[in-house]
Amino acid sequence: MHMMVARPEQWVKPMAVAGANQYTFHLEATDNPGALIKDIRENGMKVGLAIKPGTTVEHLAPWANQIDMALVMTVEPGFGGQKFMEDMMPKVQWLRTQFPSLDIEVDGGVGPDTIHKCAEAGANMIVSGSAIMKSADPRSVINLLRNVCSEAAQKRSLDR
Repeated sequence: MHMMVARPEQWVKPMAVAGANQYTFHLEATDNPGALIKDIRENGMKVGLAIKPGTTVEHLAPWANQIDMALVMTVEPGFGGQKFMEDMMPKVQWLRTQFPSLDIEVDGGVGPDTIHKCAEAGANMIVSGSAIMKSADPRSVINLLRNVCSEAAQKRSLDR
């Protein structure tokens, strides 16, 4: 569950009760990420931590060993169909280098034209809304996105 809310603390318990298995919150939305991470874990969920384009990856780094997934937003949060921000890829690369086993997700403007950049930078999880939903053949777009991510992950494991 990716929570794009002002007070993510108030939604942990309701999301756990509803059956969510992962709770992703924006670093910028809380004054106490450590307490929120602890609360999410205590409620039986995995922890995802998202950063907006204007937030440096170094702000996420202190929490990286306590989370299951880092989410790098590649658009400004708010609405779908925005243009992919390629200048976010160095954040993904840095996270992949520093935390090789961390799940790294990108969200925003991801589709057939941008998936290669995401996968090559080190993302192993993606969110793709408009590229799939506005496609004449959503199934083929999904297959392409999956295949590119899988191939990049295999290549990374061979490079180690």
